[in-house]
Amino acid sequence: MTTSIEEYMVTEVVSFAPDDDIIQAMRVLLEGHLSGGPVLDSDGKMVGVLSQKDCLEIVYNTAYHQDWGGQVGQYMSRQVEHIDADSSILDAAEKFLHSSFRRFPVLREGRLVGQISRHDIMRALDEIYLRNGR
Repeated sequence: MTTSIEEYMVTEVVSFAPDDDIIQAMRVLLEGHLSGGPVLDSDGKMVGVLSQKDCLEIVYNTAYHQDWGGQVGQYMSRQVEHIDADSSILDAAEKFLHSSFRRFPVLREGRLVGQISRHDIMRALDEIYLRNGR
């Protein structure tokens, strides 16, 4: 099974910049029913991920420190798992098996080129089985 993840990944991904307003970014996540999104620097390189969990820190800061707002870069997670664009469906399936994440950013030379989800891998597997007459 050497099918590339590029055949199944989503290429239009909501992303943020480190200096974006955190409240506006949170609204984007809420309105889009998104669990998070990659954070890209001005060169398009991925520098983090903003998740719903990261946004919950705003509640804490507001309640205990009366500190409302800020920038995405203050709240984003900097340790980010990703998958390389030239990875196979099998590589991606293995990565998902050993992770609790439901989706991974897809990078080529550090730049975001898409996103692959567990659902995308299942769709690929289904199509491969159909191609093989199963």
